[in-house]
Amino acid sequence: MARGNLLEGNLYRTILRLSLPIMVNNFIQTLYNLVDSLWLGRVGSDELAAVSFVWPINSLFIAVGMGLSIAGISLMSQHLGADEREEANRYATQLTAVAVLSGVVFGLIGSALSEPFVRLMGAQGDMMEYSAAYLHIQFLDTPFMFFYYIFNAIMNAQGNTLTPTLISGVSALMNMVLDPLFIFVFHMDVEGAALATVLSKVTMALAGAYVLWKNHGVISLDFHHFRFDKERISRCMKVALPSIIGQSGSSFGFIVLNSFIVSYGTATMAAFGMVNKIFDLVNQPFSSVAGSLTAIVGQNIGANNLQRAKEAFFKVSRIVLIGGSFVALFLFFFRYPLIDFFLPTKDEPETIRQALEFLQIMAWSAPLMGMFFTFQGLFQGSGHTKYSMAMEVGRLWGMRLPMILLFKTFTDIGSLGVWISMTSSNFLICVFAFLMYRYGKWQQPALHHKK
Repeated sequence: MARGNLLEGNLYRTILRLSLPIMVNNFIQTLYNLVDSLWLGRVGSDELAAVSFVWPINSLFIAVGMGLSIAGISLMSQHLGADEREEANRYATQLTAVAVLSGVVFGLIGSALSEPFVRLMGAQGDMMEYSAAYLHIQFLDTPFMFFYYIFNAIMNAQGNTLTPTLISGVSALMNMVLDPLFIFVFHMDVEGAALATVLSKVTMALAGAYVLWKNHGVISLDFHHFRFDKERISRCMKVALPSIIGQSGSSFGFIVLNSFIVSYGTATMAAFGMVNKIFDLVNQPFSSVAGSLTAIVGQNIGANNLQRAKEAFFKVSRIVLIGGSFVALFLFFFRYPLIDFFLPTKDEPETIRQALEFLQIMAWSAPLMGMFFTFQGLFQGSGHTKYSMAMEVGRLWGMRLPMILLFKTFTDIGSLGVWISMTSSNFLICVFAFLMYRYGKWQQPALHHKK
């Protein structure tokens, strides 16, 4: 997509062109863990619960790569909006080097400490064994994923959301083929699911590297006579650090959340994981539409066109609120066939009961999550990631976890307290984000351009 398409023309058309490939890409990314869960659900509840149990640990490390990616989209899109292409190229090169180096370090640390992490979260017996085995292999893809996050940022900053989608699609198909092969043919169970995912994501990163090598687009990498630029890295970290803290705080919060959930038993953990997989799918359209805001807001703020950035926010808000309301009704009235599809085994009645209860309550979070993503896209695109950090950390640590602890300590409603706390925190964080939008300083430029 040309630079002008983000700075002028029909905004609904621009949002659609950007968000459709992002939607497909996000759906593909969700398929990785979803496919693992669908196959492992046919092996046993312990194996299924293990995949959900270790997700926050992996996300805690991945938060660094995601933070760098968010900084990349914000910085590069604003420089492109200000017609500073060479500066965008320099930031892309610096971020790529930092991301790969960070990915190697965190991947080695995470793989080596997988079992202590799982033990620290309170897993025991088969749950501990399966979780540690899955996590140990999963961490091997960290440097490749960090690189792919920057590749995705480079493409998104210039309005090219199609290329990452095509690459992710091929990678997801590869994972679908390898999963049953490793799990059932080679009898590797959770290790097979993890290995299939790692091989698929390595392939995805290598394809992204090839695209950049052959790239003739707006942004390109140049490692001739490369050396780390302290000034640019410092600017990147100024934008990335709040995102890293926010997502790390969120991931660590989910680790604590999982420790609460697993205390209710394997059935609760399996129900939590399965309903979250459903929400991962239904949230994709809203996170994708909201994701289009990052580049639109970034380029328009870089071009000193704040009014168009606000107009894009209003239009995306309208889309996610209307769409989220329809999704909420669908999840509520079709919860039985949905759970029957995602959890086909009938020998786990308690897991089925809790999953239905969770989905019935969480269904009404659909429009709230749409607005959560929309506010995130607005704040990240403007470069004021401290606001998105406050949302990430506040939702879990300031609202959800205290409510869960109160329900667990002073009531006897069991896992129902977890489900109520999750829905309530989604509502409260949207109120908080609206106040930051009204009274915050996100409109002020985060960069000082040459022009």
